[in-house]
Parts: sequence; C-alpha cells; structure tokens
Amino acid sequence: MTERHDTYQNPLGDRYAGPEMARLFSDKNRHTTWRRLWIALAEAEQELGLKNITRAQIDEMRRNQDDIPYDQIRRLEAKIKHDVMAHLRVFGDQCPTARPIIHLGATSAYVLDNTDLIIMRNALEIIRQRLVGVIDALSKQAATHRDLVTLGFTHYQPAQLTTVGKRVCLWLQDFLLDLEELEYRVETLKFRGVKGATGTQDSFMALIDGDSGKVKRLEQLVAEKMGFSASYPVTGQTYSRKVDSQVLALLSGIAQSAHKFSNDIRLLQNLREAEEPFEAEQVGSSAMPYKRNPVLSERIASLARLVMCGSLNPVFTASGQWFERTLDDSANRRISIPEAFMATEGLLNLVHNIAAGLKVNPKIIERHVRDELPFLATERILMAAVKAGGDRQALHERIRLHSMEAVRLIKEEGKDNDLLDRIANDLEFPAVTGRGQLDLDKVLEPKNFIGRAPDQVDDFLKDTVAPVLKKYKDLIEEPVKLTV
Repeated sequence: MTERHDTYQNPLGDRYAGPEMARLFSDKNRHTTWRRLWIALAEAEQELGLKNITRAQIDEMRRNQDDIPYDQIRRLEAKIKHDVMAHLRVFGDQCPTARPIIHLGATSAYVLDNTDLIIMRNALEIIRQRLVGVIDALSKQAATHRDLVTLGFTHYQPAQLTTVGKRVCLWLQDFLLDLEELEYRVETLKFRGVKGATGTQDSFMALIDGDSGKVKRLEQLVAEKMGFSASYPVTGQTYSRKVDSQVLALLSGIAQSAHKFSNDIRLLQNLREAEEPFEAEQVGSSAMPYKRNPVLSERIASLARLVMCGSLNPVFTASGQWFERTLDDSANRRISIPEAFMATEGLLNLVHNIAAGLKVNPKIIERHVRDELPFLATERILMAAVKAGGDRQALHERIRLHSMEAVRLIKEEGKDNDLLDRIANDLEFPAVTGRGQLDLDKVLEPKNFIGRAPDQVDDFLKDTVAPVLKKYKDLIEEPVKLTV
C-alpha cells in the first residue's frame, strides 16, 4: 500500500489495529459484501420460483463480484448523492443481463445493515482471539507468581499482604467476564434479513404473490447463505440500533478491564515492583536517557478512553431514532463502530504484550513487604501478649504510641521502621521480653499473612481459567509484534 503523507490517515489503522481488522472495515470488504448480498437475494428468489431470474444472471453477478470500479462509482455518487444507488447502477452496468433483477424488492438497508452485522460478527471473532491471548498470558503469570508475597493496597495505602499471582487473577477475572459477555453477543447477534422499506416485507409479498410462507422462507434462505441461523423477527427499515449500543457496551467493558490493568501496571512500575517490557534499543525519554516510561500502559489508557467515550455514540443513536428510521445515525456509525473495534483490538494487543513480557522484581517486593510487615504484625503481637498475661487495652495503647513514633521517624527523619525493636524493649509486653511464647521471627514470616491466596490462585486457574483455555486452545497465539 502506498503511504500518504499529505492527507489525514486514521492512526487506528496505521498504528494500532491489526491488518485483519482493518481489512474487515475496508471499503473493498464492505462493498464486496453488498454484492454478495445482492447475489444471495437473487439466488433465494430464484429458488422460490421467480421465473424472471436465471442462473446466467446470477453467474454474471458472481463474475463481477470483486471488480469494483471505485472511480466510476465516486463520480456517479457525486451526482446522485446516494451511495447505494451509485454502487447499484455501476454493478448493473457491469452485469447488463442481471441489471433488471439486482436488488429486487430490497431497500438500501438490506445491504447496509446486513453488511454491518456481518462485519461486526467477524470483528467480534477477532476480539475473541485477542481476549483469549490475554487470558492465556495472564494465567501463566498467575501460576508463576502464585505464592510470591506482596503488599496489598486499599485506597493506594498499604493494607494486608496478598500474592502477585492473586493480584494477576483480579485482572484475569475481569477479562474472563468480558469473554463471557462477548460469547453471549456473538451467539445472539442476528441477521437484519429481507424486510423491505419499513420492515413489513410488503415488497416481497408483492413479488411472491402474497405467499407469506414463501416470504418467510426467502428471509431464512438469504440469512443461511450469509452464514446466519436467524434474523431479527421485527425491524423498521433498519435493525434496532440498540444492537450497536449493546455491542459497543461490550467493547467498552473490555476497555474498562484494560484501563484498570494499565493503571495497576503504571503504579507498580513507579514502585519498581514490576515493569512492562522494555526493548534493548527502546528510548524512554528524549530528555532523560535513564527513563523507562510505561508507554504501553499509557497507550492502553489512551485507547481505552476512546472506546469508553465512543460507546456513548450508539446510546444516543438508539435513543434518538424516529419511528421506522431516521438517517441521523449514518455518518456517526460509519466512524464510531469501526473505531471502537480497531481501538479495542489495539489495546488488547498491548495488554497481551505486557502480560506476556511482564518483569517482576521479587527483591523490591520483599523490601516493601519487610518495611510494612511490623505494622501488619501488631495484631498478632497484641493477641500473644494478652495470652501471656498482658492487659489488652493498655497494650493496644502502647502499640498505638510506638506505631505513631515509628511512622514519624520514617517520614520526618528517613529512618528504618523500628517498631518491633520498640515493642521488644517495652516491659509491658511479656510475650516479646522472654516471659511469653511469641517468636518474632515466626510471627514475621510473610507467608503467614496471605491466607488462602496461593490456593485461591490454584483453584481459579484450574476450575475457571483452564476450561476456557481448553475450549479455545486453537485461538491461543503469541503476542503480535508491536511496531510503535
């Protein structure tokens, strides 16, 4: 493809989405699908007994299906201001024998809407493959780090301990929920069908001599020829725009999961506990050569914001339709639907790369755990000291005072956490002054503070994740190579 540098190019196609997704939403694929729909309609009408449609006409249409003279179509559209009619007339010129029967009984929405549904279904299959790749990569990280103790955060403040693997499972579960929603959307997405100008199928009733059963069979035949098992039972001129809203809500959900993931990676990279992949010749900053900026995660956040905001477009479109249809959806849908799919694929490719190449730094994690563990251990120290004969209320106050002073020294003087030394030297604590049963080394073993986290990881991977990966084993692939 010749590069164009003198006019705007959408970066979703140039930089982020894969070539397969870009091809799906290309003019060539869209307009070839229009022609396939015209052929399927003619075939079905012939099969139901319309004698003025011949096999020779259908064969002529097939021979010209992929030959689309765009320059000729654009010149005609500029005159008549109707894209479907421009394509229809040019296709008729290419197929002079078939011209009288192309688009017979149909309205523009027959090719426009059915094509959109075909493209969206195929695009969802690409998104499914990208999701499965992410789930596979994250599951491996979860298994690898199932029992690596790390500091958990609530409100981005140190909380109880967890494990790196358990945290990965939180990301993983979000993407699994997205996959469940995607499966439902793929299973329930239907064909618009052959419904006529306002959805009543009146034109087809006239063609087939008022035979309602044959009209129903016509719709079924066309749907099957285009790979659908069912059509929406009722439509206006268009299928309900609520379908677009539901599909883009799914993409928004994927973007939400990815954005949350990217936020956590950026925070972890600041803590130096984990880092996204950084290539040998990669430049982190034009001014600061030492920088390793989390640019992949930041790009995820950028694209996710586009998808989440863009998912509102079909919301307003669906709510703003008048009766059987208005045309104020057309220009918006040409932009919002392709961009949502391409951006979603782009951000999933980024998530997959980070998940597969995530670098975890156990020593930094261990240091952070060690710094905070004395505070986390105070409840157990308190319980042991009470068992050794201490006064619970008095000891609680002593721990509070020692904790406040330890925090002050850390924050104001940059000293190490000396809370345990303070408690050990406090004669009010028989459990740590030789008269009690408390073994501080044992109490301060981090794995004593993670509950069932490793078991939760094992159970989750075995019971929830493994069946999904087995089901989609043929979709698992290595991360796509990022070019920027």
